[in-house]
Amino acid sequence: MDKTIYKIVPRELWQEARKADLFKGAPIDLKDGYIHFSTAAQAIETARLHFAGEADLLLVAVDATVFGETLKWEPSRGGDLFPHLYADLPLDAVLWEKPLPLGPDGLHVFPPMTQEKP
Repeated sequence: MDKTIYKIVPRELWQEARKADLFKGAPIDLKDGYIHFSTAAQAIETARLHFAGEADLLLVAVDATVFGETLKWEPSRGGDLFPHLYADLPLDAVLWEKPLPLGPDGLHVFPPMTQEKP
């Protein structure tokens, strides 16, 4: 499985997580009982389907190797396996965070998705 997973999150919500040094999840995560992540290959479609037209988002890269059994790869959209974290996200697992702006076409402009800290 991928060593780096990605979370698309509103900047304001992420700033709250930074203050607490812990991300408990977005409203959809809290409702579903786990934090939704995507792989690099899934993130663009996730943005298109679930964050269309939303400005002021961040793309957060997370080290998937630190979670053990709390990270489960489960079938979702089209049978793809998506990473779901059944725990809070400690911010020390974050590799980087970058803005996810909207382009002129209304689609999000993704930064290079690398596994290193910048």
